[in-house]
Amino acid sequence: MKLSELRLRLAEGGIDEADAEARLLFSHVAGLPAHRLIGGDPDCVDPALKDLLARRLDRVPLAYLLGETAFFRETYRVTPDVLIPRPDTELLVEEAIKRVPAGARVADLCCGSGCVGISVLANRGDLFCTSVDLSPAAVALTRENAERNGVADRLSAVCADLFALPADLSRFGAILCNPPYIARSVIPSLSPEVRREPVAALDGGEDGLDFYRELSKLLPSLLVPGGIALFEIGYDQANAVTGIFSGAGAPAEILSDYGGNPRLAILSRP
Repeated sequence: MKLSELRLRLAEGGIDEADAEARLLFSHVAGLPAHRLIGGDPDCVDPALKDLLARRLDRVPLAYLLGETAFFRETYRVTPDVLIPRPDTELLVEEAIKRVPAGARVADLCCGSGCVGISVLANRGDLFCTSVDLSPAAVALTRENAERNGVADRLSAVCADLFALPADLSRFGAILCNPPYIARSVIPSLSPEVRREPVAALDGGEDGLDFYRELSKLLPSLLVPGGIALFEIGYDQANAVTGIFSGAGAPAEILSDYGGNPRLAILSRP
């Protein structure tokens, strides 16, 4: 299959970034750097390319087909067991790098691929992180990504339920979390690609706020006095989230992402 045919098939199938995706898929199978395909029209006879095309047209996300994705300054292996890291979440990492106290013990809750905690560690050599997820597959992938990005000696990954955390997961200097925050009724209306991602990483309960309510209850045990918490939020959840944490005695600062949407809640324990 020629690169031009792959590009055309993707475009006809409704893939928005058909040109870029064609080069990435072709590069993945043919072993050629994607930038070397610009302006050319090579041919690939490997049947794996047709298989990847069929799966992409079936709306399997590109990152799952490639098996990895870039996030912040690092690269992560991803599988259908975890949410695909997104650029919006890089704001959480940027602010954590700037704000987490020196030498702090950090908890990355609902860690998924591990991208938040690992990218923070990769750019802050003084920190240590405990990454927590309910999914054993996510915990295993976090450990693999920690090795891949050179921070395995400063990260431990634990399989635990946020709604039933063991007592020894407590007294951290910083809490980082990108929890599920999509209202359950909204999930069927999401794009076909997003619906291929694990529902448990998307479903925030009936109104999307279940995890913030639980986090507000956990803050006194999770954080040391003066500790900081940074949570990603949905674009329309700023008022609801600030209300939840203000009611728990922890007023939240809200930061917007580069698109101007509220994206990050920052709070501290007195």
